[in-house]
Amino acid sequence: MNKEIKNVRLDPVDVTSNGLTDTVDTSNDVAEDSVDIATLRTPIKVDLSFVYDFLGARTTQSWVDAAIANLPLIIQDHANCEKKAAGTAMNMMFRYEFSYDLQCKLAQLIREEMLHYEQVLDIMNDRGQDWEYLSAGRYAKGMLKHKRTYEPAAMIDVLIIGAFIEARSCERFAALAEVINDERLAKYYRYLLKSESRHFEDYLALAQSLSEDSIDERVAFFKEVEAELISSPDTELRFHSGEPV
Repeated sequence: MNKEIKNVRLDPVDVTSNGLTDTVDTSNDVAEDSVDIATLRTPIKVDLSFVYDFLGARTTQSWVDAAIANLPLIIQDHANCEKKAAGTAMNMMFRYEFSYDLQCKLAQLIREEMLHYEQVLDIMNDRGQDWEYLSAGRYAKGMLKHKRTYEPAAMIDVLIIGAFIEARSCERFAALAEVINDERLAKYYRYLLKSESRHFEDYLALAQSLSEDSIDERVAFFKEVEAELISSPDTELRFHSGEPV
């Protein structure tokens, strides 16, 4: 778990199979900060075995079926998730100003999450989907209630929780991309696999950099908490919700 902190960038990558077929689309050699999804380099297959190993449970077919049947809700909740991720990183920047590496990585994450937010808003606009009020689900709160209250333990826990949120997002993008009947949206979800599959490792590396001891025990603890939230019955359908009731 004691990994070197990586740069948070969207690089063109070679990817291996995850049940999705084909290779990286490099037909449009443009900057990866484009809002126009049609111009983005998009991996068609990605090796997510390390993400699946990190998570304690897999998304079920019942959640995928419910998500496909309520796609506008899932799309808007995804937008909310990107906005919240940027907001959380911004709050951490102001609260923990002592670490140069942390400040740099958080600044990069904020830019990337806000770009994703803008891209999802563009998808909603193109689909003629109006913004509606959508309450937060139980997922993040269910993990944050276990956060320790003293520093730097609190910060370490927040970063570990962030790692699980990013890994789960990646796993669900992949699950939806395989079956969704919307070519543009499926392409966008495959594009996001490049960043989301990397973000969880960045969060873990930042967490370990703040601790003199191994964070493995806390990671194992939150792995169980997160798996329970994903596997247990949930009355609200959200991007990170549990089993649909």
